[in-house]
Amino acid sequence: MIPVRAKKHLGQHFLIDDNIARKIVVSLQRNKNVLEIGPGTGILTKHLIQIPGINLKVIEIDNESVEYLSNQYPDLKNKIIIDDCLQTDMNGLFDGSFSVIGNFPYNISSQILFKVLEHKNLINEVVGMFQKEVAVRIASKPGNKNYGILSVLLQAFYNIEYLFTVNETVFVPHPKVKSAVIRLVRNDSKTLDCDEKLFFSIVKTAFNQRRKTLRNALSSFRFNDKVITLLPKRAEQLGVQEFVLLAGNVNC
Repeated sequence: MIPVRAKKHLGQHFLIDDNIARKIVVSLQRNKNVLEIGPGTGILTKHLIQIPGINLKVIEIDNESVEYLSNQYPDLKNKIIIDDCLQTDMNGLFDGSFSVIGNFPYNISSQILFKVLEHKNLINEVVGMFQKEVAVRIASKPGNKNYGILSVLLQAFYNIEYLFTVNETVFVPHPKVKSAVIRLVRNDSKTLDCDEKLFFSIVKTAFNQRRKTLRNALSSFRFNDKVITLLPKRAEQLGVQEFVLLAGNVNC
């Protein structure tokens, strides 16, 4: 019996397999400051609060879940942030950097990752459950058909590892797709060797017309001769550093 009613508009699919929950939590590597997004019924929370010395905070928008968590886990007193995680100001949540963990609602999982990118100098690790298709895309390498915008933008700042696949049957209600858990660990790139906004713009523009060569897809940009050999290629053929090279050689 699930103690909280799953709400379709919030994209809730509650994990009920405790072994998988434990596997997700032990995948955390980097930090004692941990933010859990969407704890729901607390299946990850109950393992997180047992980590010695952890400084845990949770963000939950569902009032029914908040009430349940407050009653079930007294240790969360003053640690529950009742808010939309996409609107929460991540600055100042902790004194220093922190990790993010969660069984993320699939309808906003990509938006959560863009939020992570906005705070990449604060968030040094993410361990999360995603729709398998999204997880595969994020972890894909150049030359793979799944490689896309999120792959490049996230891999510019994080090392990404696909950890394991999760079947539909361990959720209530069952999602219609398989899920997967991935880990993102902040790499050593403090800044890129180019204008970051321009880098983001070039990556998005290139993949929005991924069947075209870069010369055609990026025709609105003027590049100098240093990157002329890249222009006959397509977006999925370029790695992060080649996109950085493009962004660093635009003629204003």
